[in-house]
Amino acid sequence: MSKVYFVGCGPGDPDLITVKAKKLLQKADVVVYSGSLIPDEILKTCKKAKLHDAAGLVREEIFEILRNNAKKGKLVIRLHDGDPAIYGAIREQTDNLQKEGIEFEIVPGVTSFLASSAALGIQLTLPGITQTIIITRAEKRTAVPKQERISELAKHKSTMIFYLSVHLLQDVVKQAIEGGYPKSTPAAVVYRASWPDQKIITGTLEDIVKKVWAEKITRTAIVMIGDVIRPKSYEYSKLYDKSFSHGYRKAKN
Repeated sequence: MSKVYFVGCGPGDPDLITVKAKKLLQKADVVVYSGSLIPDEILKTCKKAKLHDAAGLVREEIFEILRNNAKKGKLVIRLHDGDPAIYGAIREQTDNLQKEGIEFEIVPGVTSFLASSAALGIQLTLPGITQTIIITRAEKRTAVPKQERISELAKHKSTMIFYLSVHLLQDVVKQAIEGGYPKSTPAAVVYRASWPDQKIITGTLEDIVKKVWAEKITRTAIVMIGDVIRPKSYEYSKLYDKSFSHGYRKAKN
């Protein structure tokens, strides 16, 4: 019996896949992949694998492919865009595999919010502004606990990152303002981060909705809110301050 690998292939740029993920794909016998979210160039790495597009499958069908092939001793991969642990729906599969006595391993990938921050050329945590990143999604068909409503999380005024929410951007902005962000707070939307057709839209909570609507972006985008996007000022890191001592360097007076 083989184990099942849940592999993150990164945000889109084929060069952002990990070495470990690439090696596994080259050896894989069976790969269940996340439809249009996986670039063709990465799928071509699967030199001998039988490919199954998960877009047309339901949970039970995906699990059957993973289980049956693992029991035959085949190298089986469930290939996710970005990182499997972030909105990847893997827990329901890993729990069922364990019930069947099948081992699994998760191989992390570069997630799209990191590709988005790289595209924007920003640092998500800045001394004097925020040391906190909140990753969440807007509520629609998937319920969000009451204490995790956007208006509640916005009270922290930290960097907020939204997956699966650009189609609900108007509501995101409304709740962010209700929670305490000024309308002048910088906001950004990165569409298909790291792909050849990547688009970057920046603005403020006051105008970001209009700008995004003008580009007709309704899916496959990361939304960011926070002063780190366009800081008016910030503090320098203490780590490299000449007056700061730590385990590897004494302060220079």
